[in-house]
Amino acid sequence: MTILKTYARLWVDDLDASLPSLRTLVGSEPELRFAFDAIELAAIGDFLVIAGAPAERARYRHASATVIVADLDAVVAGLTAAGGEVTTPEATSPTGRYLYARHAGGAEVEYVEWVPELVERIIPRR
Repeated sequence: MTILKTYARLWVDDLDASLPSLRTLVGSEPELRFAFDAIELAAIGDFLVIAGAPAERARYRHASATVIVADLDAVVAGLTAAGGEVTTPEATSPTGRYLYARHAGGAEVEYVEWVPELVERIIPRR
């Protein structure tokens, strides 16, 4: 399983109000910004900013991080072999395929396999 990027989640009421300070701290513009269901998201540096009404944000609070991976199927195989379980089945979003999984120790994480265009644009070549 190859992890390409990990985002710390920041929960905010207003995306536009939160971005100026993050631009200053990170020193760059958001790499991604999009709407999903009733929330708005922006990826800036190593933060995934999630904005919307508290009730809408609560639907996603069970995950402690968003992890971008090269192969979602390999993640599922590795996690289940280690005693983890998929808690939200695979679905698609504007960025690619994703699912939520609980690790054997109890941590719940969102795993995303980005569409190739995002990997090419955002992940530095190794």
